[in-house]
Amino acid sequence: MNESFNVYIEDMGGNVIIDDTMETPANGFLDLWLPRDNNYRVVIEHVGGETLESELSTFEGDPTCITTMQFM
Repeated sequence: MNESFNVYIEDMGGNVIIDDTMETPANGFLDLWLPRDNNYRVVIEHVGGETLESELSTFEGDPTCITTMQFM
């Protein structure tokens, strides 16, 4: 797939965790690792196109593979 995305993630305290342009591998997924036990605001922008925004959390019991943020 090899698509480029601008990825911006901050915790609820406003601390920036990721602010970078990333490229997907052939499987089309972005591999992101976030610190445990926090809530995050995630903004992913397809370079030259759509933007997705979501809130994620990394507490015990939260999903570790998020597939609900999809560009169609």
